[in-house]
Amino acid sequence: MRRNRRYILIFLVVLLILALVGPFLVPIPPLQEARSPEELAWPQSRFVEINGLQVHYELTGQGEPFYLLLHGFGASTFTWREIVGKLANSGTVVSYDRPGFGLTERPMEWEDINPYSAEANLELLVGLLDHFGVEKAVLVGNSAGGTIAMQAALRSPERIQALVLVDPAIYSGGGAPAWIRPLLSTPQMRRLGPLFVRQAFGSAEGLLDLAWHDPSRITSEIRAGYERPLQIENWDRALWELTLASRESDLEETLAQIEIRTLVITGDDDQIVPTEESIRLADELPNAKLAVIENCGHVPHEECPEEFMQIMEEFISDDLGGIILSETSIVN
Repeated sequence: MRRNRRYILIFLVVLLILALVGPFLVPIPPLQEARSPEELAWPQSRFVEINGLQVHYELTGQGEPFYLLLHGFGASTFTWREIVGKLANSGTVVSYDRPGFGLTERPMEWEDINPYSAEANLELLVGLLDHFGVEKAVLVGNSAGGTIAMQAALRSPERIQALVLVDPAIYSGGGAPAWIRPLLSTPQMRRLGPLFVRQAFGSAEGLLDLAWHDPSRITSEIRAGYERPLQIENWDRALWELTLASRESDLEETLAQIEIRTLVITGDDDQIVPTEESIRLADELPNAKLAVIENCGHVPHEECPEEFMQIMEEFISDDLGGIILSETSIVN
């Protein structure tokens, strides 16, 4: 019996040593052909320093209203390519890459606020409005970008003219559970985490296909546009830091406080944020309208841009008192 206990103890000690030391023995190959944001910039790309962070953005149009577009997880300014031109006929449109995505700087060290946290994202949003001298903006947020837009509406309602929430992640998708975060933050997991990220998000397959109702319509050019930022140095480490910084938003408990005019748009086949959640959100917000686009997925502004813009036109004309962009009408 004593001999068996001794063997079990030795076995457990060996397992502990492997758990503590093993991750540091796993080879982490360097990213191949890492390039700078400036090298990967689009012809319309611009950069500005906000709160010490070099932010990539694109600007189209002029005048009011001022639209600030917030992309979802794994996306970038590229996601808005189908609608910015037409939307700019009614005002100024600025899209930008949130920290951890696109061509925005990916810092690995910081002294104060974590640049990948929700708090930093809100500070960045307000900083952009201040940079452009905008008192009030229409926030257009897709998925996790919709989460940031709603958090901004709670924090700085005086700066928000209206909300357009596109398949917003409000009731779920708030990051890793609280109980597992201490494990993810250990030195061992900080070493292995970027490797996991590379395996999960090293191409535009998978998540992108899940975001569309009809993945067969995703062209090679679209996939290349999504994969472009994956050539930037530290994209994997930054995405892991974003994962560690993610927290539950708890927005569900504060919906009654958001009285800003809101348009909720969703595809009827959203496999990432279930369509039922968007319908529920429009019902629970005090001043919201709902639009459901048939045969469309999680990114209707990409997959169904004509229907998306028809809905936007009606909202701009009726709710914002803006310019009607075309003579098309909404089909309910």
